[in-house]
Amino acid sequence: MVRNLEYPKKPQNTVKRYDGRGTYDLGAIHSIINTTSVLHVSFAPSPDQPFPAILPMIGVMGSFEYPSSGIDEPLDCYLHGYVSSRIMRLARASDKGLPLCVAATKVDGLVLSLTPNSHSYNYRSAVLQGYAKPVETDEEKLYAMRLITNKVVDGRWENTRIPPDNVEMTSTTILRVKVETGSGKIRQGGPHDEAKDEKRDDVTEKVWTGVVPVYEAFDTPIPSTTNKVKQVPSYLDAYVSQTNKENRQAALDAVNEP
Repeated sequence: MVRNLEYPKKPQNTVKRYDGRGTYDLGAIHSIINTTSVLHVSFAPSPDQPFPAILPMIGVMGSFEYPSSGIDEPLDCYLHGYVSSRIMRLARASDKGLPLCVAATKVDGLVLSLTPNSHSYNYRSAVLQGYAKPVETDEEKLYAMRLITNKVVDGRWENTRIPPDNVEMTSTTILRVKVETGSGKIRQGGPHDEAKDEKRDDVTEKVWTGVVPVYEAFDTPIPSTTNKVKQVPSYLDAYVSQTNKENRQAALDAVNEP
């Protein structure tokens, strides 16, 4: 029997409410991170500020040390940012690394029940916790920049003016988050109404219940005013159509009970 690798359960990442929906599987958690366009990264800006800072950032899972690692193996989280931003300065000044959390959520459906309290979403969410330090070498920075660019559109890095010039390399900082632990939470299926409501004909005969599938879809690429390439590149056309197909199927699959 093959055993999937899991993040260790610690007080800060153990799912308590609806714990049956929780997952610690590396593959599941990393996949959610890698398919979410915008990650939300939280950290403590300073001891004297009571509120945590939360930033929308682009990030991706990878391993510079073991580049052939699969999505279900231990990986770092690379985050892209500007060299002088506060999160970069704090990470640079920390010996161990800046402690932070990375969160991602995908909504797969609107779950419409008989009563307002029973409404829900079908969703996939993931949270990573770890310590962030700036990537120091150009080799690892280029590795991470390629991963991040190809997360936006698969194959895009190879179809741009590369490598970045010295100004671009200097102005960009990549954070490597050494992940301490993580967890995910997944809800799929239809409405879960209480028996007392399901037995009431006056309610069930007038209230529609079910799931509205939700998925991210890309439209036809629109060229810029300075674009000189007549046809949409095949890699871009393929990425749009394939991702739309996969996103739609994921939303439809989520309607079924696990």
